[in-house]
Amino acid sequence: MSEDPYKVLGVAKTATQDEIKKAYRKLAKKLHPDLHPGDSGKQAEFQAVSAAYDLLGDPEKRRKFDAGEIDASGQERPERNFYHQYAGGNEGRRYDPGTGQEGFEDMSDLFSDLFGRRGSGGYRQSFDARGQDLRYNLEVDFLDVARGGKHAVTMPDGKRLDISIPKGLREGQTLRLRGKGAPGHGKGPAGDALVTISIRPHPVFQREGDDIEVELPISFDEAVLGAKVEVPTIDGPVSMSIPKGASSGRRLRLKGKGIAKSGGGAGDQIVRLRIDIPKHTDAQMEEIAKRWRDHVNFDPREELRRKT
Repeated sequence: MSEDPYKVLGVAKTATQDEIKKAYRKLAKKLHPDLHPGDSGKQAEFQAVSAAYDLLGDPEKRRKFDAGEIDASGQERPERNFYHQYAGGNEGRRYDPGTGQEGFEDMSDLFSDLFGRRGSGGYRQSFDARGQDLRYNLEVDFLDVARGGKHAVTMPDGKRLDISIPKGLREGQTLRLRGKGAPGHGKGPAGDALVTISIRPHPVFQREGDDIEVELPISFDEAVLGAKVEVPTIDGPVSMSIPKGASSGRRLRLKGKGIAKSGGGAGDQIVRLRIDIPKHTDAQMEEIAKRWRDHVNFDPREELRRKT
């Protein structure tokens, strides 16, 4: 990447790391190849944005770039010392411009050697360097993270990779795919692909650390009389007992039904009860409610008034 990475991301050189991250995520979602299949222009833009974030998203790389130690592609700028070999033999020699000897006649010879062209002196330079790391953003379903599994991602060159999603991965974590980045120079190895994960929210399950929270609707009679009910979990439905006299908001715990922990075991699932009644009531139901009101002296807001 030769273009200024700040311009690629559309941020000022004084931007904070959070501002750089927000700019990258906005552009990555807009330009992702999955949204523009077959559009080589958008793929090139996406790759440029990823490369720019690979540089500026890393505080140390950003410092080196700002200081002129590395270029916009993340490669170290040419040092003052280079090694050369004659094409006809194995004798090596050091070029040190500080000595005033063994120098290049002009700068064109220097760049000629750097990029492997044969110079007028009959020697050539071997230039090996590791390929650049490339960054990608992948959005996965909540259950892919809760259960673990594989997910396919399309790279900017159209190549599709299967990525293993480990159980318990957290929002914003980055997976490293060894050797799946940009190709190396000469005999240098390829860089890595760095895939940052974002997680789509689930309509039922909410994550709190290693625990999962679920709101469970129950009927009026189940709350009063107690019941055995079916509760969804990330591994499928299980049976749970509702105690007699349960109120809305009461929290019940299912041990070990949460997110897998890195050290082994799993969190719990917290079940919040919510009492629901039918939208349309009939005369019999209303009569039961009236009799209950007349015989039970119960004010559910009494405690609230005491606290306020």
